[in-house]
Amino acid sequence: MYDYDLIVIGAGPGGYQAAAHAGQLGMKVALVEKDQLGGTCLNTGCIPAKAFLRSARLCRQCREAAAYGVHVDGFGIDLPAVVERKNSIVAALAKGVDDLLSRAGVEVVGGRARVVARDRVQVSGQTLQAANLLIATGARAAVPPIPGIGSGHVIDPGSAFDLTVVPSRVAILGADYIGLEFAAFFGDIGAEVAVFETLPRVASGFDADVADRLRQQMHRAGVAFHLSCQVDGVDGDVVRYADGSGQGQSYQADLIINATGRVPVVADLGLADAGVDFSAAGVPIDAAGRTNVPGIWACGDVTGRHMLAHVATREGIVAVNNMAGRADRMRYDAIPSVIYTHPEVASVGRTEAELEAASVRYAKTVVPMGVAGRFLVENEHGSGFLKLLTGAEYGEILGVHAIADFSSEFIVAGSALIESELPVSAAAEIIFPHPTISEALGEAIRRARQGRQP
Repeated sequence: MYDYDLIVIGAGPGGYQAAAHAGQLGMKVALVEKDQLGGTCLNTGCIPAKAFLRSARLCRQCREAAAYGVHVDGFGIDLPAVVERKNSIVAALAKGVDDLLSRAGVEVVGGRARVVARDRVQVSGQTLQAANLLIATGARAAVPPIPGIGSGHVIDPGSAFDLTVVPSRVAILGADYIGLEFAAFFGDIGAEVAVFETLPRVASGFDADVADRLRQQMHRAGVAFHLSCQVDGVDGDVVRYADGSGQGQSYQADLIINATGRVPVVADLGLADAGVDFSAAGVPIDAAGRTNVPGIWACGDVTGRHMLAHVATREGIVAVNNMAGRADRMRYDAIPSVIYTHPEVASVGRTEAELEAASVRYAKTVVPMGVAGRFLVENEHGSGFLKLLTGAEYGEILGVHAIADFSSEFIVAGSALIESELPVSAAAEIIFPHPTISEALGEAIRRARQGRQP
């Protein structure tokens, strides 16, 4: 006889949503968390970043207000007030998580969990038993082997959300979405920003044309990018690096942020003792969320597959459904991704590079965001475009990639179109509200349909 139907290890988005879903299905659930409910995303990641970016956007809008007929004098940023607002938002959302779990009847157990058998977990000296275990321990900031990166002059992204003084010069190691969002924030509040990246372009997982346009626009806004460079070390407040031609260079900064990525938390969990396959790259799962050990499941960043909060949530729910005998599976073809910079980048489906690597024949339709009147209203000096990728034979929608502020708010429409396998001939019948920025997607669909007509 088991104590629980399910023990979830980790209370990030995947873990707490899975626990709540299981409780709502009538399962007896324990959720083990060593730190804070909500995990990295809520406490030191997604939510704090967007709160900071909202304040930075207001700074930028104040500088640009004259173009809209509004004059703003004497504005400035009060970083302690920004931190206080961030803390209040996090606290409100954390209370919401606690209420959700309470309503679902989930028992929250504080402490560090260790799997000691297929159906047993040790927490703070006590042993809990369950028919199912769900590993949802998330990821942590990667620490590359760069001399000096562990010094007090280098902080991880989460620590930046407690800063109370605006630094004059900021060095950011890494040009993926985390590094780019910090570059946008600090640039908008008036700091000098330099980004260092080993790869030849920013946002490597996104459409190449979109990523290139983002770099160009951020560069025009004052962010310096050092691409194809190798950071050789950090000496105090100085970043030593070899530039793209191999020449040794240095950059002195008041603040250095290690944004080189995240790695799954798999160490010291007892996974090997339970026979679970894993590596530094994560815990492999199938489309149902199962690991190689029956009764042990995993979701979210710990799998190393898609380190996004919304993916973690869906993976956790899929796993719980299958535990409960409700057949369900993960599909990874229509997962939206967003970079909350200025301008925003939003993407779903496959990129041109991915389609070409898979030898998939496709057609491409590109429209400027200016086809949408709302975009011109909202962006006096902005530019952007939307790229629609469709199957060459049937016209099914394969990818939607946009660079434009507010693109995060309509990219889910692209997800729905890809998920439903709707061809452009049918998608062109969808009515997009006017005036909205989403009309750029509608226009791209209509143009793609016209391109297929004889």
